[in-house]
Amino acid sequence: MSQGTLYIISAPSGAGKTSLVRELIAATSHIGVSVSHTTRQMRPGETDGINYHFVDEAAFEAMIQRGEFFEHAWVFDRHYGTSRLEVEKRLAHGEDVILEIDWQGARQVRSQMPQAVSIFILPPSREALRERLSNRGQDDAATIDRRMRDAVSEMSHFDEYDYLVINDDFATAVDELKGLISAERLRMARVQAANQGLIGELLSEVEGLR
Repeated sequence: MSQGTLYIISAPSGAGKTSLVRELIAATSHIGVSVSHTTRQMRPGETDGINYHFVDEAAFEAMIQRGEFFEHAWVFDRHYGTSRLEVEKRLAHGEDVILEIDWQGARQVRSQMPQAVSIFILPPSREALRERLSNRGQDDAATIDRRMRDAVSEMSHFDEYDYLVINDDFATAVDELKGLISAERLRMARVQAANQGLIGELLSEVEGLR
């Protein structure tokens, strides 16, 4: 069984990353999202263990001390982290795993796994980003202003990634993500490892004709 591929997907809040990844997973086999741990409060409609593993500050700090995180970061005044054991286990079973993390976490992961494939998602404009944040109906104007400032800071790191997707038309952006996954699965080393028997047979037939 070939090793799965680790994907890092980052975006500013409001760029549509969560919706894009949800649609990508629904349309693609053998790929899933690593469920992160966080100390932020659960939002309406979220479920513990599905959207995040919600823990308090003390529990999160204890996990850091035990070295249980693949990466962790401080974002919007809250901790976020990815379980190392969960990611490594799923990759070993041949599943592709997506990490939805910010640029800080992405740097930590790349330093440990340079082979990880990283994708950054941008909104089509600042106006569109502010509109998406406002339409959530969860934050006041001051909070949205702060999120816009944080978004600009996050977007300034886009050029650290392997691929760039602009989420203007949702269906187009999903197709682009699906295309990236398909292309990565066709890389020589991965296809060769999964088809050693076939390749050996094909080459032996060639040798037999000489």
